[in-house]
This record gives sequence, structure tokens and C-alpha cells, in this order.
Amino acid sequence: MQKKHLVLAILVTLVWGVNFPITKLGLRSIDPFVLTGIRFALAAIPLVFFIKRPAIKFSYVAAYGFIFGLGMWGVINYGIQVGVSPGIASLIIQLSVFFTMGWGALLFKEKLRGAQFLGALLALVGLAGIISTQQGEHAILGVLLIVLSAVAWSIGNVIIKKSGVKEIFSFMVWASLFPPIPLFFIAWLMQGAAPFENLQSSLDLTAVLSIIFQVYLATHFAYWGWNSLLKLYPVSTVAPLSLLIPVFGIGSSMLIIGEHISTPNLISIAIIILGLAVGLYRKSPGTINAAPAAQSGQ
Repeated sequence: MQKKHLVLAILVTLVWGVNFPITKLGLRSIDPFVLTGIRFALAAIPLVFFIKRPAIKFSYVAAYGFIFGLGMWGVINYGIQVGVSPGIASLIIQLSVFFTMGWGALLFKEKLRGAQFLGALLALVGLAGIISTQQGEHAILGVLLIVLSAVAWSIGNVIIKKSGVKEIFSFMVWASLFPPIPLFFIAWLMQGAAPFENLQSSLDLTAVLSIIFQVYLATHFAYWGWNSLLKLYPVSTVAPLSLLIPVFGIGSSMLIIGEHISTPNLISIAIIILGLAVGLYRKSPGTINAAPAAQSGQ
């Protein structure tokens, strides 16, 4: 991977990591599905009136919108609300790496190198180490919800690759049209009108800043960057980079909402970084050259 693209990947994972505790701040006063619906409504409007629709099948745009907004972020936010801490959520979501690599091999015939298997194994050991040292029990439902969101993220990665979309920012804006109404409907089914009646009083400065961060950094910038990388490189090359998210997620959770990071957890984070180094940086010369061929095959 070229240096400029590696820098972009690090910035994207930093934003996504920080987004977990930032989202938690918004969830203190707003229903998770309402908060997610507002996020995507603002991500789409008013830009959708000024940006041309991406030149791909609209079914890809709609499918990604539902998977990405409802299946991933709506579920993550609900999981955090029912008891999973932001730091833990940023770890469990990394299961998407292994789901995505599997999809890449199965659907796109991407060859997984031995270094990627070893890197993934080291990263999995690091993730298991962090999860096993957490204090307190989390609701099984919450954990299952985050795992479900990881599956959704991996499917979203496949949709991006399969669509061959080139207008990444336009794709992101138009896809954001689809999640709000289903998210608001789910909030109404679960709690009636209460989340909407209390919304105005819930929009304090913290909640507003949380929404702004989620819309313009975590959605517009981060997903543009991530999907651009998916367009340029094989899925199995891009996916492991997301293992940086829990590093930033745990660190920012400690700073922003006071989560404690133990020495064993720090050791596990180091193992994750080692896994990234083994899986990503010890490449054969043909790895990058294979990306254009994979892209042109879409």
C-alpha cells in the first residue's frame, strides 16, 4: 500500500475509533435509533440535492444504505445502549475483518497469503486477550448485536467491491438517504412517541457536537476514505487495517469517558499492532500490482 493511502487509512481508523466514545456521549440523551437516523439524514440532506447520483445500479446504493446505516450503526448504537462499553464495541466490531477476508476469498477469488493468516491469528489473539480481561459482565444481547453489526460491515465491504463504484463521496451521500425512515420507525415501534417528544430537550451542546462529529467526520470523511481504499486495493488488504480502530477506540474512551486500560490490555494492543505489521507490511511485490486487475474485473 502506498504511503499516502496508509496515512489515509490511519486517519480513518482514528476517526472511527474516537467515534465510539463520542457516540456514547450522544446516547446519554438520545434514543440510539433516533440518533443514528439523525446522523444519516444529515449525511444525505442537503447534499443529495447538489451531488449527482453515482453511475451504478441503484440497488447497490440502496442495499449499502440499509446494511451500513441500519444493519451496522443502528445495531452498534443499540448494543452500546444495552450495556456494551464503547471500547469493547470497538473490539468486537473487528470480527468484520475476518468475515471480510473470507468474503474476499470466496467471492473475488482473492488469494490469502501466509503472512495474512499469521497476522490475523496474532490480531485475534490480541483481541481475545483484551476481551478476556474486561471487568464486569455485558449483556449477551449487546454482544450479539455488535457481532451482527460486524457481519453487516463485512457485507457492506463486499457491496462496495462488487458495485465497482468510482464516485465514492456521491455513493455515501445517496446511500445515507435510506436508513433514517426505517431507524425512526424502529424507535417508534420500541418506545412509541417518547424519543421524538423529548428530542428537542435532549439536544444539548454535547449531543449536537456528537452528531456533527458522526455526520461530517465519521460518515462523510471516514467512509469516503475507507471506500476509496476498497476501490484501489483487494478487500483482504484493506480489511486488516481496521484493527487499528480498537487501539484508537480504547485510548479515546479512556480519555473522553474515563474507561480504564489495564497493563494486560496494553500488551494485547501491542499484539494487535504486531499482527498488522506481519500481515500488511511484509508483502510480496505483486500485492499492489494485483489491485488494478481486481478492480477492473468488477
